[in-house]
Amino acid sequence: MNIFIYDSFLNQKKYDRLLAKIETRITDLGLNGKISRLSLMRNIGDTVENELKRGAKTIIAVGNNETVNQIINSLAGSAVPLGIIPIGEENNDIARGLGIESVDQACAVLSARLLARLDLGLANQTYFLSSAAIENRGTIVDMSDDYTVETTKTGLIHVLNLANPKIKLPPKVKIAPDDGILELVISTQNKKNLFAKPDDQSIFKIKKIVINNPKTKLVLDGAVSITTPATITVVKQNLNVIVGKNRNF
Repeated sequence: MNIFIYDSFLNQKKYDRLLAKIETRITDLGLNGKISRLSLMRNIGDTVENELKRGAKTIIAVGNNETVNQIINSLAGSAVPLGIIPIGEENNDIARGLGIESVDQACAVLSARLLARLDLGLANQTYFLSSAAIENRGTIVDMSDDYTVETTKTGLIHVLNLANPKIKLPPKVKIAPDDGILELVISTQNKKNLFAKPDDQSIFKIKKIVINNPKTKLVLDGAVSITTPATITVVKQNLNVIVGKNRNF
């Protein structure tokens, strides 16, 4: 059975028409299943766990990056695939990286059911599918027992598992979320806009690092913040995901 998990922000009345459109489309495609609506009092982890026990065949995140991140932290290691229907233009970089640009396209992607077994990043005890990010200032990156990286310049540090359209990389750098490798990207610049083209960029292929900044939190998938120090590793091919043919890997 398909389980559509609606994030709690979709309980706002302004989303009623869009959700009705989605429900009509998935019914037309023969994808109908059970809808589970989250609330502030309903734990997403418990919801996923209960649906898996009941024999769910697909878990579909209806929402944004935060919805996806919460679900993967309950679904990691399972054979049950994750599908995504992104709602809203903002905070949906994960869906775009998987080749899903819109609600209509998401429904078509679910119908085609093209599966990929993807790696996950793991920061302490929390998984991420796309990236982990933190400000440069005050951050120390421990690459090994005797090698650390630190910069005082303005910028961002990203650990990438899935390419993000907001992060401009050299054409020769390809991000593959199924190769057992993460990319550490350290970007520095003097501009106020941290998402502008960087003045300088250093890129390393990694399997394990430790990031520490006592004043700033590490942000996973643009949605979930954790305190540091954080040990970041890669868990190879740990999640089945329904992907679009226009994905960026």
